[in-house]
Amino acid sequence: MEKIMGLLRVRVMKGINLAVRDVKSSNPYVVLTMGEQRLKTRVIDNNLNPVWNEELTFSIAPPILPVKLNVYDKDTFTKDDKMGEAVFEIQTLIECARLNLEGVPSGAVIRTVAPSEHNCLAEESLICRTDGKVIQDLRLRLRNVECGEVELQLEWIIVPGSMEIQMP
Repeated sequence: MEKIMGLLRVRVMKGINLAVRDVKSSNPYVVLTMGEQRLKTRVIDNNLNPVWNEELTFSIAPPILPVKLNVYDKDTFTKDDKMGEAVFEIQTLIECARLNLEGVPSGAVIRTVAPSEHNCLAEESLICRTDGKVIQDLRLRLRNVECGEVELQLEWIIVPGSMEIQMP
């Protein structure tokens, strides 16, 4: 087993204006995938603006892979319907976590990531130092669907003895 670099805690906050996949609503849940790791939120019934507020945690080892997010509508008798997808990178968050942030006040912005054609950001994403933690808030616009966004919060968790690993 490879030595892990750290842990990535993903707080799946909420969905905004998700697509209708049943008669008037949907039963959405989120699946996050990174390499072979796959994590899933609970299903929220009949809601196009669900609030999950769930924490899911990945262990991170080289190479640093992007995280894939898929939203599905849970169906009882048929295959679950896709409600959109997004991809996000964690490289910048890890780079910020590796900086010497001693003396940086809580709430300080370490870096800003702008939306571009290469990411799914719906708005600027801030990486901040908050209560001694490195946190990134993301609002992702879902692709391959008529509408919908998902808000996430990422937190890098240091595993003792792991930060000496060289970044690729």
